[in-house]
Amino acid sequence: MRQQRLAEQIRDEVAQMLQEEVKDPRIGFVSIVKVELSSDLRVAKVHVSVLGDQEAKENTLKGLESAQGFIRRELGQRLRLRFIPEIRWVLDEGIEHGARIAALLKEIRQGTGSEGGQTGGQGG
Repeated sequence: MRQQRLAEQIRDEVAQMLQEEVKDPRIGFVSIVKVELSSDLRVAKVHVSVLGDQEAKENTLKGLESAQGFIRRELGQRLRLRFIPEIRWVLDEGIEHGARIAALLKEIRQGTGSEGGQTGGQGG
């Protein structure tokens, strides 16, 4: 229970820092998908979703690595942790994959919509 609550707090704090405080130009449009904590609370896998091409994703991960010291220090102060977890950034393709599927479905609906109008007239 504590592990899950702490993971949620870390997710919220890191998201706020990235949005308001970290000014690295390499970090593009990034969102924190989830945080997984090891059972000993020493390692936090921060799953991030980055919109953009492969180069934007690589640059964002480099920027996140660069900002890691600042983020860990801030987490220690804000959450008053005895041990600040090591942060491991994990690229999560889930949101991008979902957006791709939504675009394909929209394309299919638009293609079927014009044909559907023709076949619908025959049935009535």
